[in-house]
Parts: sequence; structure tokens; C-alpha cells
Amino acid sequence: MASLEFARLKTESRTRWLLISPALLVVIIGAIAPLLVIVIYSFLTPGPTGGVNFTPSFEAWTRVLFDRDLFDDTVTLSGTNLEILLRSLLLSLVTTLLCLLAGFPTAYFIATRNPLNREVWLLLVTVPFWTNLLIRTFAIQDLIRNEGIINTLLLKAGLISEPIQMLFTNFAICLGLVYVYLPLMILPVYASLERLDRNLLEAASDLYARPFKVLWEVIVPLAQPGIVAGSILVFIPAIGTYVTPILLGGGRKLMIGNYIELQFGQGRDWPFGSALSLTLMGIVMVALLVYIRHGDTHGHEHG
Repeated sequence: MASLEFARLKTESRTRWLLISPALLVVIIGAIAPLLVIVIYSFLTPGPTGGVNFTPSFEAWTRVLFDRDLFDDTVTLSGTNLEILLRSLLLSLVTTLLCLLAGFPTAYFIATRNPLNREVWLLLVTVPFWTNLLIRTFAIQDLIRNEGIINTLLLKAGLISEPIQMLFTNFAICLGLVYVYLPLMILPVYASLERLDRNLLEAASDLYARPFKVLWEVIVPLAQPGIVAGSILVFIPAIGTYVTPILLGGGRKLMIGNYIELQFGQGRDWPFGSALSLTLMGIVMVALLVYIRHGDTHGHEHG
């Protein structure tokens, strides 16, 4: 009997592995193998016309934060790389904050409508996703360029004497990122607020809590899972964005995604590009760990 049971378990185990093998194959070929290649490339030296030479080196990782002098071989902090990294982090964080400030009241407004109207408002929120990212970015460009709609209206109204330079600035990039990723904040926050027990709000009001106190101590804590999820959904694509800084920053305000492409393209320095890619992945991993930690803490508090 024991041998029959062992044979049955072995057969079931083999069947499970056969069933999941296609998914494992896709993960290995589509995710693990390319990542492994990038990891290996980051520890090699660049080829003369692109690619890599299979000579082990830590130079690519050193260059992420440091510059080596060509004459005396001294190492100093890389102002350019640090500026690009800090700009990417700052713009991503500001984008996330602005999306939260605009998305939370929007989500609350939708969640407090009657069910029929909610569907209409949610449809309007998702409409931008029906349009290609390039078209949406060009639309923002047309709004804020010197001859664009905003400057034209301000000039005709006599509020300004000359066009305001908005295009090709950090402001333009941030505006484009907020416009593109705002729905990714609204939807998860709405999902949390939709399940909000209205009796809690009535109880807080009955206890003479002011509206701001109800918002800060009742609504926001209960919406925390949606806020954290929305922040992650906005921050991760924002920090690795490529199209928006090119079109709205004019190539003058590079973010880390543009810098990585530059290394694999014109720079032909694949090891350095690989090291930058892994650095970006590390930043994203830290953001995900923060999300997981906050999610676990929230789960224990309400468990």
C-alpha cells in the first residue's frame, strides 16, 4: 500500500510539473534569461563598436555614481549621473504626490455618487487610456508651447506680455507624467473608498467631529490600501518613463530611462547601460518592498 501511495503521489507531482511547465518556460525565456544577460553584461567591458568584451570588470558599476579622471585615474562623484538619478526620483515622487492630491478627491467624488453615475465617471477617467501615449503627450505639448493654447489665451487676456517658457522644463515633464498616470491613482483609491462604510462617517459626525477630522482620521486610514497601491502604480512607471521626458523635456532634462537608452544606442556602452538598468530595478524593488511592508502592517492592524 505504501508503494502504491508513493507511486500515486509521484504521478500527481509529475502531472503538476507538466501542467505548469509552459508557464515556467515563458517566465524563464521572457524574464529570467534577459535579466541574467543584463546582470552578466554589467560586469563586462564595452566592445569597440557596441556589445561587450567578455573581460570581467566592475567599472560599469563604479561609473553609476563616480567618474574616473582620464589623466590621474582619480575617482570623484559623478555630477551628471547623480543629477539624472535625483531628477528621476524627484520628478517621480512629485508626480506621485500630485496624482494623490488630484486623484483622492476625484475618487471620493465618484465613490459617493449613485451607482449609475459612478459608471459614467469611471468611464470618463479611463477614456485617456483609449488614446496612444504619444498622442496624449503631443496634446500636452500643444497646450504649453510658446505658441500653444495656454500662452495664447494669457496673451490675449493681457495677463502676460510675452509667452511663458513652459515646454522643455521639469514642469512640463511633471505635468505630462501627472496627466498620463493620474488614472492609475484614481482607480485603486476609488476601489478602497467604494467599500467605505458610510455608517462610520455618520457616527463621526454624531460625535461632533469636524469634516477635516473625519477625512483625516476615518476616511484616509480606511483608504490606505488604495493610496499605497496607487502610489506604487504611479511611481514605478514614472521613474522609468522614456517618451514624456523626450517630447516635453526636449532631451535637455534626461531621466534615467532616457539615459539607459542613450548607453545602449549612441553611447554604445552596454555594460554601463546594464548597470543603470539594474540600478533602476533596485529602486523599483525598494518601492515594492515599502508597499508590501505597508500592506502587511495595514493587514495586521485590521486583522
